[in-house]
Amino acid sequence: MAEQGRGVAGVVVLAAGAGTRMKSKTSKLLHQVAGRSMLSHAISAADALTPQNLVVVVGHQREQVEEHLTEIAPHVVTAVQESQNGTGDAVRCGLAPLADVRGEVVVTYGDVPLLTGETLLELVETHRRHGDAVTLLTAVLDDPTGYGRIVRDDDGDQVAAIVEQKDCTPEQAGIAEINAGIYVFDADVLREGLASLTTDNAQGELYLTDVVRFARGRGLSVHSMVLADRWQTEGVNDRVQLATLNKEYNRRLVEKWQRAGVTIVDPDTTWLHDTVDLGSDVTILPGTSLEGATSVASGATIGPDTTLLDVEVGADATVVRSHVVLATIGAGASVGPYAYLRPGTELGAGGKIGTFVETKNARFGPGAKASHLSYVGDAEVGEGTNIGAGVIVANYDGVAKHRTVVGRESFVGSNSVLVAPVTVGDGAYVAAGSALTDAVGPGELAIARGRQRNIPGWVASRRAGTKTHQAATDASENNEGTHLL
Repeated sequence: MAEQGRGVAGVVVLAAGAGTRMKSKTSKLLHQVAGRSMLSHAISAADALTPQNLVVVVGHQREQVEEHLTEIAPHVVTAVQESQNGTGDAVRCGLAPLADVRGEVVVTYGDVPLLTGETLLELVETHRRHGDAVTLLTAVLDDPTGYGRIVRDDDGDQVAAIVEQKDCTPEQAGIAEINAGIYVFDADVLREGLASLTTDNAQGELYLTDVVRFARGRGLSVHSMVLADRWQTEGVNDRVQLATLNKEYNRRLVEKWQRAGVTIVDPDTTWLHDTVDLGSDVTILPGTSLEGATSVASGATIGPDTTLLDVEVGADATVVRSHVVLATIGAGASVGPYAYLRPGTELGAGGKIGTFVETKNARFGPGAKASHLSYVGDAEVGEGTNIGAGVIVANYDGVAKHRTVVGRESFVGSNSVLVAPVTVGDGAYVAAGSALTDAVGPGELAIARGRQRNIPGWVASRRAGTKTHQAATDASENNEGTHLL
């Protein structure tokens, strides 16, 4: 296993197929498993081999695939398979940028998202240990239908040939060991074998599998590595298979974090991306989805019914029945239930964003609170300040967004509107129901509302004969000296 430190000469990832069964405008390879494209998973596994050259063979919807590769793996070289004429043709296209390469060439697929780099390293080590011309990954399935069968030599040690499903004899169709389509080749053998391929088969295509027969015909060594974890060989051809592999991948992620000290109450309703990071003693309640670059520090509780995307949650914080995107939640802070934290929200340590509160591009200092039914956008709320129920930060004037600043240890009364741009100083009060348009100095009380005026006799003159009038009359008679009419 020590030789695993030495990288391979090249990896060719086959990603040119049409993926018609996905019935999608998006390339099959760009559909996601655990928050990353299937192609991204394939590139990560290939990178574990530290290849000198990494080639992705593209074809159908190539513009999408190439653009995606530019974003996630700019070190990759692409090769184009103009028309799909079998796996042998695809690998021949992939070798075109590697004309002079010598050594080991690994061939894998872009739609096997559970395949790991560790498995590829083990396959390469097996290849080196046997001194093989070809080494292939195989699996034993209860139902091998649709897969190429592994035909072994009489002694069972080496692989004599791979026979595709449509070319199998009845006896060969009964073989349970199947070809996973993932290989390590000696580069020279691969080139010579590809040059020998013909389309004399049931599908009229150039089979990469026939390179195995070619190598054995030359007396060269061909071994297989039987993979116990069959999920790593599973590809995706339609959305049913995509959902199945997503579920299995998620099961593995959940189990990994449980064993690392995270409490996940209901694994069946908890969904994690593999880019998520969780601290010890985190508790995740049912119906929770943690996505993107989300990190949750020790002791925090998330859920139930919560989605976090690219969120940083501090130690011992709680987030309940809320949707949070691109935000930071400080240690000991609380969010929800039914809060919506939009990008740019920063909630300080011990702060609170409560029920039916929406925030956007808003920074709350330590201990600051907006507990009920408020909108706070493009604002800074100082340490210890309380935003009352129903407060609206009116940040948009129809043309541009403006910023509001509320100082520390201040109080904004319920149902107030802060018309941005406006500043409220430290230790200031805004009376309930105010519509604030001017600055408030430190320690001041701002009252920005019409003075209350009661009109005696209004009900009697405008609503005579109604139930309201009768109620007022009764109350007046029961409260001598009080004129409610």
